[in-house]
Amino acid sequence: MKDVSGDRAYPPTRRTALAGLVGGAGAVLAAGCTPTGATPGARATATTSPAGGGPTPGVMTLFDDPGFNFNGLMALGGSGQRAGEAGEVLTAVNTINKAGLSSQTYVQTFKKLGDQLMGAPQGSRPDDRTTRWRALRAAQYYGQALFFVLGSDTPGDEEQLYKAGRGAWDKFCGLCDPAPVTANVPYGSTPLPVWLFRPDTAARRRPTVILTNGSDGQNVDMWTYGVQAALDRGWNALVYDGPGQGQLLFVNQVIFTPTWEKVVGPLVDWLTARSDVDPDAIALTGLSMAGDLAPRAAAFESRLAAVVAMPGCLTPWLGFPPEVREILQPSKEETNNIWNKEVVPELPAADAATLKKRMEPFSVPAMLDARQGKMFTDFYTPAKRIEALDITNVVGRIKMPTLVLDYQDEQFYPGQARQMFDKLTAPKDYVKLTAATGAQLHCSPMAPQQHCEVVFDWLNETLPGT
Repeated sequence: MKDVSGDRAYPPTRRTALAGLVGGAGAVLAAGCTPTGATPGARATATTSPAGGGPTPGVMTLFDDPGFNFNGLMALGGSGQRAGEAGEVLTAVNTINKAGLSSQTYVQTFKKLGDQLMGAPQGSRPDDRTTRWRALRAAQYYGQALFFVLGSDTPGDEEQLYKAGRGAWDKFCGLCDPAPVTANVPYGSTPLPVWLFRPDTAARRRPTVILTNGSDGQNVDMWTYGVQAALDRGWNALVYDGPGQGQLLFVNQVIFTPTWEKVVGPLVDWLTARSDVDPDAIALTGLSMAGDLAPRAAAFESRLAAVVAMPGCLTPWLGFPPEVREILQPSKEETNNIWNKEVVPELPAADAATLKKRMEPFSVPAMLDARQGKMFTDFYTPAKRIEALDITNVVGRIKMPTLVLDYQDEQFYPGQARQMFDKLTAPKDYVKLTAATGAQLHCSPMAPQQHCEVVFDWLNETLPGT
């Protein structure tokens, strides 16, 4: 058992200056890191250095608003895996700040950038390699726009924006060499779309990693946080949309399930039937909220050889500020009365947009209302679904080796990674990524290459035959 801790973690502070029950929930839900105190319309350049320290010092502060800043850092960090271009991202940042930071300017700027990349580059006729990588970057930028579209002037564009990003992703995949194997794996009444990336087309059996996205990530994030790293090591990598994610959410309108083993089981069935997959060397990773989903699946799916939680998360509901959690009462009627009569009328627009975004993967009515610019009226149902994701009492069932990642200045689930590690009875390791190497914050947005190095070095040591 190893415990690798870096610098001492200092918990982020939370904005509480806003009046009303929700208080600073919007900033915390959107990013959670220490805000600078600026309003969403505040202007800054990509080289702004905030006074004092904080989780994003110096040039890591792209936007004064922590929610926008976190997403911008994800786009910039993806540049190391060619899922972004530093110059493109920083130019977009400066364009947004010059226009005045808002959901509208953010969505417009990144969508325009995605549209441009899906066309031919200026002054040349692109070959397949150029077209391929431009499409991957376009998928990143459409994903950036998608994240904030519910707070923009055109929330009804959400499905269209998702499809634009999916189209860019599919174009990228079609130009890979070899192209990933695509399929629809049976799951209930709505199959799971999958993309199996392989280093080559040889039929020999290889270790395979199943990459699980979080509550609002897109497929391009799985490229950044696993596919390229797996291929570099001669592994297969499986990307998929589960319930509450990607196609299943935005098109098929299928929400998250707390029984994620019923999602992973069919994926393992599909993989083990293939001649190019080693059935004894299948690992499962979970990024962001999937740091809850992947361990849940591993507790019941014994065919997995290893699992990685990035970060470890026992109770996703605790990722919501107490001001939001206090709305939930034992009675649905009482809960929704508080929500509709006391909270919604006083909710600032930015917080309203954030709550719409956070609740849509758990409620189709909430998603459809948000697309019409309306606030959902049933808070109780999606809140109870998030509560049901608690895995505190099941992680002890995990038998396979488990790696738990943690991050300095973790915004959403502070302390939960260590709590998960302590509850595990299987062979286990704990690694904390820190600000000493720029790997702080939830999922190390500025250091995905370091992130992958930690994960895949551990997998290589842990899985049989690797």
